[in-house]
Amino acid sequence: MKEIKDNFSSHSSSYASFRPAPPDALFDFIYQYVSNFNTAWDCGTGNGQAAVKLAEKFATVYATDISDKQLALAEKRANIIYRKERAEQTSFAANSIDLVTVAQAIHWFDIPAFNNEMKRVSTKDAIIAVWTYTLLRISPEIDKIIDRLYYDITYKYWDKERKLVDNGYATIPFPFEEIETPKFSILQYWDREQVLGYLGTWSGVQHYMEKEGKDPVALIREDLYAKWPADEKKEVQFPLHIRLGKIK
Repeated sequence: MKEIKDNFSSHSSSYASFRPAPPDALFDFIYQYVSNFNTAWDCGTGNGQAAVKLAEKFATVYATDISDKQLALAEKRANIIYRKERAEQTSFAANSIDLVTVAQAIHWFDIPAFNNEMKRVSTKDAIIAVWTYTLLRISPEIDKIIDRLYYDITYKYWDKERKLVDNGYATIPFPFEEIETPKFSILQYWDREQVLGYLGTWSGVQHYMEKEGKDPVALIREDLYAKWPADEKKEVQFPLHIRLGKIK
């Protein structure tokens, strides 16, 4: 089985603060295809953003992650059960899960092993929904600055799994009855410091800091300040890519 990578425990507080939340419209779309709302499993839950949304609809939500620090920061609900477990090997009973969600995490998994585990634990006609968001877009002049950080400064410091994100999960193994999906976006209204805080959570930025001993975000800060007044909030768009399917 693939070796576990935990790129976020070291900065779990900032990751929880700046991780963009998926829109309600995404969940509404997914729910059209769900037959039963008894049990959902949010795998790679991080700070529990998706789990909290699922808890509004499902009787019980299981939310798993490999990071104790991430789970400690997750928002609590009476019907959410948080567990530290690998995606590929869980303690769930067979035929017990009606919906599986994975938000911005499946690229870290041993995907074939995870797919097999999903098939084991899922009820008949259960649904799998996995999604990822790609590079944030703000405006042409600011996008150029962000692209410089990503492509010119930090690109070689990202893990190989990042390519699956760049491809919008189009190339992940997905051996299910696939359902066509529309385009979605995550919208935030952030000031420049919030954007810089988010950029600092990138795993490629963290790897750069570990190897080079300096913060690569500092290399673009002044350019960003020159294009973005301190007291101004802008619309920040994260293009969202989803794969949706029936598991059995």
